[in-house]
Amino acid sequence: MNELFKNVAGMSGMTDQVIATDFLISAKSGVRNAAFALTEAATPELRSALREQLMATISTHEQISKYMMEKGYYHPYSLEEQAKIDLAVAQTSQDLVK
Repeated sequence: MNELFKNVAGMSGMTDQVIATDFLISAKSGVRNAAFALTEAATPELRSALREQLMATISTHEQISKYMMEKGYYHPYSLEEQAKIDLAVAQTSQDLVK
C-alpha cells in the first residue's frame, strides 16, 4: 500500500486531471438531469426555477471545459489528441496497481 501512496504523491498533475475530469462528467450529468426535469415540470414557477438551474449547470460545464482545454487535459475538437490523453491516463492507471 505504501507504494501506491508514493506513486500518487508524485502525480499532482495527474490528480488535477482526474479531479477535473470527474467534475466535468458530473457537470454533464447535471445538465442532462436538469433538462430532463425541465421537460417534466408541471408549473410555470417550477419550469422557471429549473431553467435557471439548467443555465447554471451549462455555465459550470463551460468553465470546466475551458479549464481542461487550457491545461491540455481535454481536446474536444481533436479525437486524435484526446485519444492520446486517454491512453496515457489508462496506462498510468494500470501502472499504479502494479
